[in-house]
Amino acid sequence: MTDIAAENIVARDFSARPLEEQQDFMTQTWCNQCMEVDLGMTDPQEFESQGRIWIEGNCVKCGEKTVTEIVEEDDE
Repeated sequence: MTDIAAENIVARDFSARPLEEQQDFMTQTWCNQCMEVDLGMTDPQEFESQGRIWIEGNCVKCGEKTVTEIVEEDDE
């Protein structure tokens, strides 16, 4: 099991992303509480740790925390 305290989580600037990309990440979500896709999120915050990047926010429908992990694709 991963020790979250030892992960060294770094906050990133979500607003530095292009607006279209921000919109995509804020609408293409999954809520574990609602068990529904693409409900959207509010109050996005971006983080990075050990090569992982993710965005945390609140589900538009129920307000519970939702997390979207970002997978960087190689353009090769």
